[in-house]
Amino acid sequence: MSRNDKRADEIIEETMRELYDDIEKSKVRDAVDEPEYEDEDAYEECEDEADYQTYEEYEDDDDDVSEAADNGHKRRKRKKQAGKVIGILVGILIVIYAGFAFYFSNHFMFNTKINGNKVALKSVSQVESNFKKEVDNYTLTLKESDGDKEVIEGSDISLEYVQTDELKKCAKKQNNYLWITSLWDHPTIEAEIGVKYDEDELSEELKDLDCMDKKNQVKSKNAYPKFVDPKFEVQPEVIGTEINEKKFNEAVAEALDGFIEELDLKEAGCYIAPKYTKDSAKVKKAAEKMNSYLGAKITYKMSPKTEVVDSSVISGWVKVDKKMNVTFDKEEVKAYIQKLANEYNTRGKTRTIKTATGKRVKVSGGDYGWCIAQDSEYAELIKDIESGKEVKREPKYLSKAASHGSQDVGDTYAEVDLTNQRAYFIKNGEVVLKSDVVTGNPNLGHETPPGVYSLTYKTKDAVLRGERRADGTYSYEAPVKYWMPFNGGIGFHDASWQPTFGGSWYKGHGSHGCVNMPTSAAAKMYDLVYQGVPVVCHN
Repeated sequence: MSRNDKRADEIIEETMRELYDDIEKSKVRDAVDEPEYEDEDAYEECEDEADYQTYEEYEDDDDDVSEAADNGHKRRKRKKQAGKVIGILVGILIVIYAGFAFYFSNHFMFNTKINGNKVALKSVSQVESNFKKEVDNYTLTLKESDGDKEVIEGSDISLEYVQTDELKKCAKKQNNYLWITSLWDHPTIEAEIGVKYDEDELSEELKDLDCMDKKNQVKSKNAYPKFVDPKFEVQPEVIGTEINEKKFNEAVAEALDGFIEELDLKEAGCYIAPKYTKDSAKVKKAAEKMNSYLGAKITYKMSPKTEVVDSSVISGWVKVDKKMNVTFDKEEVKAYIQKLANEYNTRGKTRTIKTATGKRVKVSGGDYGWCIAQDSEYAELIKDIESGKEVKREPKYLSKAASHGSQDVGDTYAEVDLTNQRAYFIKNGEVVLKSDVVTGNPNLGHETPPGVYSLTYKTKDAVLRGERRADGTYSYEAPVKYWMPFNGGIGFHDASWQPTFGGSWYKGHGSHGCVNMPTSAAAKMYDLVYQGVPVVCHN
């Protein structure tokens, strides 16, 4: 203990002794000033003689007045004594309070901690002495977010205590006249304790920590909206164990300088924190927007079937990007549209057709049939979802057919039987036209392709031409009265130059691919067909 510390203790002791002596002297003065009287006669002897005589003269006449005067005297006496006692007590308290104030001018107040170390009622020199003793056994414990703990031994970094005036400054900064508040305020002081250490050794110690190994670090996760039926709810962020090296090094240095025994890495902000928390405005706004999309309901009309996109489907498509912008899982949405196409598209697929003769044949190829325009449908579907409304519609199509039933051509179509060289027109399931025909010459490579097509258009009095030669002429020119193309340059037309139709004539005298018909049959076919009507060519 320093001389100043001893002097402070001696002053307090001397002050308390003087207070005690004052109290004793006060008791003696009270005994002298206010003697106790055993009877009325003794009291009367001590009173002024003239007053006593007057009192004697009227005693018999006014006993009541005498008794009242006596009681008043006693009350005044008691009040005087009480006042003296209170005054003494107040004086004592003031002296005690002042004594503590003086004491705490160079001692730390009640319940005081410096960097978590208890220093209450200790002088600066005592605290410094304690720090000097403790530095030899100093250990900094690192408390990690996953519950693990690692330590840095002071001896491993050549930690030494260096005396400074920091503790004296801390003591002087105390408001010693308000020392009584320390009984309930529990003062805490953060200060740089005078220590020094080998920074190179510290750097090596930090490198060897498990928490600094990248393999052991887990990245933090942002808060995000998650679908919890029936709506999106914000899931809280997760703070990982990926170290912010700059912050970590600063926090360790600060802990060592402050002689702090434990460093909580999470509280010190040593981890790379998530960008978005559950309280982030962008996360909340994203959740609201995503929930608005759940109000959408798209019903696809695939008569007689329907396909529905509602919240149970939409919730799996809606997501947020790294900037909390609401987006859609493009691949998932397109996969759904592809699934629709796989189920309902018929164009180019092999399908079974009931022929005019009642047989069922398999037909492949052609450009007729259902075909969803997948890119256009994607854009339309996203638009419908973003509206948050209920919609009933067909998908966007590249091409349509007559029916979603087992036979997409429906019950009205033209038919060409390539094997038997006949053409038909079936209307509402009934054969209304039947004619022998001549199709493309297979021996010259002009075979009429099988498949299901749709009529492109129809016109009268056309000139059919072959390939254009270099001199501007054509390989052939054939005027026709009725022209009904369905597969590029292949179509139905009258062929007045053909002497016969049907049978095997086409093998030697067939067309360049068109379906040659007698003029009368071509005229009837012209009246029956229309743009888009199915044309089935089969073997």
